[in-house]
Amino acid sequence: MKGLIGKKVGMTQLISNTGAVTPVTLIEAGPCFVTQIRTVEKDGYSAVQLGFGEVNPRRLSGGEKGHLKRNGLNLPPLRHLHEFRVDNPEVKEGDKITVGVFTVGEHVDVTGISKGKGFQGGIKRHHFRRQPKTHGASDRTRAPGASSSNTTPGRLRKGKRMAGHMGMQRVTSQNIEVALVDVERNLLGVRGSVPGATGAIVYIKPARKGGK
Repeated sequence: MKGLIGKKVGMTQLISNTGAVTPVTLIEAGPCFVTQIRTVEKDGYSAVQLGFGEVNPRRLSGGEKGHLKRNGLNLPPLRHLHEFRVDNPEVKEGDKITVGVFTVGEHVDVTGISKGKGFQGGIKRHHFRRQPKTHGASDRTRAPGASSSNTTPGRLRKGKRMAGHMGMQRVTSQNIEVALVDVERNLLGVRGSVPGATGAIVYIKPARKGGK
């Protein structure tokens, strides 16, 4: 079972013996606890539910506390739960999973919620180019221009790229390399950036495309 819930710590650099600098994102990954195992016979699909982030028990509802203590489980109060689809789970409820399940050089997919940017125009949101500043258009340089035609189709087509809310979407950085594994401090370093702000919750699983 390879999969972890983590918290984005921030970005730093790793410097090799030859002086090569590698930008990495540090993630506080785990420890996670197996809170439930889904089976095809009972639930219709196979998955492992993990819990992460110990909190004060008063911050959890009665139903959440009961879920963590059912079947005699003695799990700590966990704030974040997430399911990972697996065909053959090799763990049992109550097991503890650490960052040691991943190795340096392995490729993973990291999923998180991107930073919210609020209401943005077409240039920032969709990378549109500016209009010319000449011929009386000095105050229209960042305007979107024409959005459709009059007679045909006589309306805006679905999916038209315009100004609007930007960010706060589920984003996955695919096939990124693991550059650091620190089991003692529960730290995982991945090459490059991952979605989300500092302190955001991210989900780490083996790469689906082209990973080793």
